[in-house]
Amino acid sequence: MASLEFAGVWKAYHDVEALRGLDLEVRDGELLVIVGPSGCGKTTALRAAAGLEEVTRGSIAIGGRDVTRVPAGKRNVAMVFQSYALFPHLTVEENIGFGLAARSVPRCMSQGRC
Repeated sequence: MASLEFAGVWKAYHDVEALRGLDLEVRDGELLVIVGPSGCGKTTALRAAAGLEEVTRGSIAIGGRDVTRVPAGKRNVAMVFQSYALFPHLTVEENIGFGLAARSVPRCMSQGRC
């Protein structure tokens, strides 16, 4: 696990500001739930943390390391979306485990039993 920090993060899509100076720190071991109305920036913040969205301004750190300009594939971050069916032909478990399987993580490790 690692900490996650947003420092003054802005994300604009042309003239629409999805994030406006987001400052947030989630410490190692903490659990965070983000709730709010549609269009308030929840998904944009998660996508920015995962590297799927470039931020307009500000910085994002994971485990104290600035990852603002680090490509998504090198951040070691995964997301589970509200609509779990990334691959409709797979079960919920298979969809969630897809990223672990792609990295060849032993099944016992993903279940905490090695």
